[in-house]
Amino acid sequence: MRTLDTVIIGAGQAGLAMSRCLTERGISHVVLERGRVAQAWRDRWDSLRLLTPNWQTRLPHFSYRGPSRDGFLHRSEIIDFFEQYRASFAAPVCEGAEVASVSADAQSGFWVHTSVGAFAARHVVIATGHCMHPSLPAWASQLDPRLVQVTTSDYKSPAGLPPGGVLVVGASATGVQLSHELQLAGHAVTLAVGRHCRMPRSYRGRDIMEWLDSTGILHERLDQVRDIRASRRAPSLQLVGSDDHRNLDLGTLQDLGVRLCGRALGGSGSRIECDRDLGRAVSASEAKLARVLQRIDDHIAAAGLGSSVEPSRRLPRVRVPAGDAALDLAALGIRSVLWATGYRRSYPWLKLPILTSDGEIAHANGVTPFPGAYVLGLNFQRRRSSSYIDGVGDDARQLSELIARRLGQQRTAAPAQV
Repeated sequence: MRTLDTVIIGAGQAGLAMSRCLTERGISHVVLERGRVAQAWRDRWDSLRLLTPNWQTRLPHFSYRGPSRDGFLHRSEIIDFFEQYRASFAAPVCEGAEVASVSADAQSGFWVHTSVGAFAARHVVIATGHCMHPSLPAWASQLDPRLVQVTTSDYKSPAGLPPGGVLVVGASATGVQLSHELQLAGHAVTLAVGRHCRMPRSYRGRDIMEWLDSTGILHERLDQVRDIRASRRAPSLQLVGSDDHRNLDLGTLQDLGVRLCGRALGGSGSRIECDRDLGRAVSASEAKLARVLQRIDDHIAAAGLGSSVEPSRRLPRVRVPAGDAALDLAALGIRSVLWATGYRRSYPWLKLPILTSDGEIAHANGVTPFPGAYVLGLNFQRRRSSSYIDGVGDDARQLSELIARRLGQQRTAAPAQV
């Protein structure tokens, strides 16, 4: 059994950022990864690009250094970026290490049992991230077995689906991106729209992420939002990273011929029940968009930037079609269902008293109720950007400082050796 100060579980952006911060402090640790470095990115679809521009691809002591500051990294480039980051400080990553259990007692510390052996540590950092397992409704199993059902983790490209129509369920970033890709590939797409956040790729001549960064919206803390639970559940922005910096929203998809319907409420066989009030979801999204753009306009005015940016222009409203009460998938020629309904987290290997009644890790700014156990990379963990590549580093620095302090206290309190 190897003994270290800290075990980190997960070698994505959160785990590697944590490793870099611990390395800087000289704290012994290992990063356990079930697959390979950046495995979650390797598992995504072939055409994936980051939603954030390259200048925002930043981790502790490392950032994008290529020629395309305002471009968007492709999936293969994202993986290369993380591999380069790992090599830049010789991160102690143990790949192919499936975690079987994490247990502890307050006196002795933590025991982490894996497929490659056991580890003992004073601290454990759970850095498996926010997007662990695709979330499907229970009624998905009641649909016609002849339908091909795939999740966003299964989907790789349009060629992997049979000819014919596709129902995409979920209209956040992933849902609109894959609807766009499938429609262009010749599939007749129907998109079931629930809660979503419409956002332009650029506004007043600058990328929207530059405005969200400079206004401080991305850096808002827990105590700066009205409802942290709602903020943590907020859907991802309707954005796509593309060379032409195009907008991608429900209006764009309608212009391409994508059929819109309301949120999928349930179904069996080839019938899907829908929320007929699609307009309500669209109106809520438009209201949120208006508030964000107003904050940007206020920032521009306060900073005296009006003469250096384009005039304020509001986006045209999305046309809301009459809502269908139900979809007959067979009649519409739909042969596939793509679930873009978000992710859930599960920790069957976590034998610590830190899980809430709904299976989430209880924490305050990443610090769990069990001494020495931490979590990193969750949505809005400390700030709105906590789950972003560009935001996780600040959280990692904070937790590394807490670990260093705790180690110092433990060593100071240790009995003298005779």
